[in-house]
Amino acid sequence: MSKTNQKIVPHLWYDKEAKEAAEFYASIFPDSKVTNVRTLRDTPSGDADLVSFELWGQKFMAISAGPYFKINPSVSFFVNFDPSRDNDAKEKLTEVWNKLSEGGTALMPLDKYPFSEWYGWIQDKFGLSWQLILTNPEGEERPAIIPSFLFVGDKCGMAEEAMNFYLTVFKNAKQGLIARYPAGMEPDKEGSIMFSEFMIENQWFTAMDSAHEHKFGFNEAVSFIVYCDTQEEIDYYWEKLSAVPEAEECGWLKDKFGISWQVMPSNMNEMMSKGTPEQLARVTKAFLKMKKFDLKKIDEAYKG
Repeated sequence: MSKTNQKIVPHLWYDKEAKEAAEFYASIFPDSKVTNVRTLRDTPSGDADLVSFELWGQKFMAISAGPYFKINPSVSFFVNFDPSRDNDAKEKLTEVWNKLSEGGTALMPLDKYPFSEWYGWIQDKFGLSWQLILTNPEGEERPAIIPSFLFVGDKCGMAEEAMNFYLTVFKNAKQGLIARYPAGMEPDKEGSIMFSEFMIENQWFTAMDSAHEHKFGFNEAVSFIVYCDTQEEIDYYWEKLSAVPEAEECGWLKDKFGISWQVMPSNMNEMMSKGTPEQLARVTKAFLKMKKFDLKKIDEAYKG
């Protein structure tokens, strides 16, 4: 997968720390860098930093836009350390764990588990959580970083439905591994999803149910941008995904599982990174009025 055409990009919402967090992550993971920082003026949150960065070949976006949403472990990121690709995989995993632990909280301690020789789940000092895993070298090769959905509370038991829904909505999709809870693992229900993986738009995701009591759920702090080349494509994803009318704002929507998506024009990033302050101001002003993005109006605003 070439780095330029990642169609779905995770987007992280911070109060003020987007740039600091992106720099922190880029210093920890291999093959990582902050690619762009721009300030959007006069948004509803005042001036907002917009940060693009890449971690181990996976693109991310982050924004500093006020204390409205707090990142929690309902969306985490798997980081695969593959001993067949790297002799020092276990040492590297431990090193990354130690750096992410600084000021963070272990949700599952770094240890040997039935499903992995070396695994831990850590929530870092910015609230984002990572599942570091030494992968089974016999398994099929997977990307280094994979977003992961945890269905808890009233969403518990919906992982399979969500996965099947995304497999029908997105192109270039396929089902990967599914592992179900056996009997005797209460409160988790037999047959619900202990772990599953699926590919949409040539990108892997994982999903799991957990019936344990968690004080969190999906929110806008972690969303997923879907880049679209045409207005037809924007209309298609908007119509398929949006299930909460009051959540529709500035290209953002919420699906029936509570997960937030941003349906964006593909050239938006280029506008944001290459535009003059005047162009940026016009585009920001134009899209702040929109729910679903109007490609033509955004282009007109950019060209002035």
